[in-house]
Amino acid sequence: MADKAYLDWPFFDTRHAELEAALDAWAAAHVRDLHGTDVDVDADCRRLVRMLGEGGWLRHAVADEAAAIDTRAVCLIRETLARHNGLADFAFAMQGLGAGAIGLSGTPAQRERYLPRVARGDAIAAFALSEPEAGSDVAAMRCAARLEGDDYVLDGDKTWISNGGIADFYVVFARTGEAPGARGISAFIVDADTAGLHIAERIDVIAPHPLARLQFDGCRVPAAQRIGAPGQGFKVAMATLDVFRTSVAAAALGFARRAFDEALAHATGRRMFGRTLADFQLTQAKLAQMATQIDAAALLTYRAAWQRDGGANVTKEAAMAKMTATESAQQVIDAAVQLFGGLGVTSGHPAERLYREIRALRIYEGATEVQQLIIARELLRAAAPAPAAAAGGAP
Repeated sequence: MADKAYLDWPFFDTRHAELEAALDAWAAAHVRDLHGTDVDVDADCRRLVRMLGEGGWLRHAVADEAAAIDTRAVCLIRETLARHNGLADFAFAMQGLGAGAIGLSGTPAQRERYLPRVARGDAIAAFALSEPEAGSDVAAMRCAARLEGDDYVLDGDKTWISNGGIADFYVVFARTGEAPGARGISAFIVDADTAGLHIAERIDVIAPHPLARLQFDGCRVPAAQRIGAPGQGFKVAMATLDVFRTSVAAAALGFARRAFDEALAHATGRRMFGRTLADFQLTQAKLAQMATQIDAAALLTYRAAWQRDGGANVTKEAAMAKMTATESAQQVIDAAVQLFGGLGVTSGHPAERLYREIRALRIYEGATEVQQLIIARELLRAAAPAPAAAAGGAP
């Protein structure tokens, strides 16, 4: 049983502790360890989206505007789901990320058409930003959309698209050419059954979830499906990622807490050389390090969530949280595998599953190296000297 003392931290209100307790009970009854028991990951993910919608959990990730999203609630939900079931966390997060741009910048008609269905779990959303040559470097995007009458025609590829192949619609970012680089990108809602949209390839990864490469070949989309103004797609994408980046840290926390709970239970029960594994000082040192890494990551994560809910810009704080939580979780889970010995590398064992689950979090929604650049950029910007006052002006 996870230690819940962190819920008493001043970052949280009473409603957050109540939300976590309710979800923890629900997840234990409905989704614990479901991931990996079904060879059909697509069907598993569809079922989880429906269950999360019916349970009322998806409404926390889907809102008509950024201010309506309780970041601390989203983080607690992701942490709790990740502790129980990695695919349940994935299903929840992708509904929020896939619909986020519509909630932030969509028209009233777009919001009315898509958001209620996503919140109910009746429609699966996807966020299509990355390309074969444009991952971290979004400005290198090649997928293009040209205006023809009342329609845009999309051509190009998107890859590493979560929910690819099972989504009911995709929020797609394409170059429309209003300006060079990132300033000439627009965002579109493309329904999955739109002519010219093809699932070119399904991609298998170490922690199975729906993933695909999309191909757009003369894909005609009504101009009314554009999100925001022409050329503003990069801002829409970054605003969406800013909302959910801190929650990636929370998911990593969930994986780390589960690994620690499993390792602690094993260490205190495993008999060897006439003692328990926990009696050895090397084990005690490892457990102490794991617990400290988890608390440090949690403090950064919920600081960022609390500050964002208070209206602050948390670009630097979210990057610190995402970097620290994902890197620390990798170390905590690796230590858990080591404590389990041979059991830790047995296929299907919780430690083995967590080892596969955590690796992608250090890459997606901004790799660790990108987070380092973001943090440094924000530090240097804050340290830059203020511009000199104009001649004859106020000092």
